[in-house]
Amino acid sequence: MSRRAFGVVNAIVLTAVVVLTLYPFVNVVARSFSSEQYIQAGQVNLWPRGFNTTTYRRVLGDPVFWTGYGNTVLYTVVATAISMVLTTTYAYVLSKRHLKGRPVLVGIAVFTMFFNGGLIPNYVLVSSLGLRNSLWAIVLPNAISVFNLLVMKAFFEAMPAELEEAGAVDGLGTYGTLWHIVLPLSKAVVATMTLFYAVSFWNSWFSAFLYLDDADLFPVTIYLRNLIAGATGGTDISAPSDMTLQIAANIQAVTIVLTALPIVMVYPFIQRYFVTGVTLGAVKG
Repeated sequence: MSRRAFGVVNAIVLTAVVVLTLYPFVNVVARSFSSEQYIQAGQVNLWPRGFNTTTYRRVLGDPVFWTGYGNTVLYTVVATAISMVLTTTYAYVLSKRHLKGRPVLVGIAVFTMFFNGGLIPNYVLVSSLGLRNSLWAIVLPNAISVFNLLVMKAFFEAMPAELEEAGAVDGLGTYGTLWHIVLPLSKAVVATMTLFYAVSFWNSWFSAFLYLDDADLFPVTIYLRNLIAGATGGTDISAPSDMTLQIAANIQAVTIVLTALPIVMVYPFIQRYFVTGVTLGAVKG
């Protein structure tokens, strides 16, 4: 009886959590397709009112938007690839307890979690290296997340040492062991860290705002930021007054939907690795 009661209470609580979690997303999508008078009146909840696609058509019809989208895809792919290579190799090194100088390497990484050079020194450094107005100004300064590094380090430390010893017996070197044994068994953490990095770089706008002056290099987040801030961002929103009102009313909802859509589409294909990771973590000898 107590188990059945627990199941009922658990189902009710989880259902409530799901509803509370999904409501903001559904509401944003509904607002993005609603007319301005219903939005301003607060009458849009879970379903669009006065269905229209004015803002979508204006934003999606702007070539500047697509230029920014292409830049964002490029920055995200390149930055995520570099970050995963650096994070994986660094975490694998730190996971070796017999490594000389290991505490120093760990301390250097952890130190950067609490202290940094500051905004102006970072700007001067990037400028002095000639990275401004280039892809590398977006990619390199944030190449390693110490949090992701420590997560991968802990995952590698939990792997049985016998697997790597078997690889060494078969003639594999350090890189061969990492590539042929460790990484195939680490798909869950690799997929998770890839998603974390991709989401971070996709949503990032401040680095581009700080280091990029050429509008042709702006990511889509700068374009959307300019729209929300009231700038045109390449879209003439000062044309007809009714269209201007419509765009002003649901521009935030439209920009949120357009920005989150790629990540939402990718997540279902990576979610299974989270389940695998939980399963592997639950099986202990």
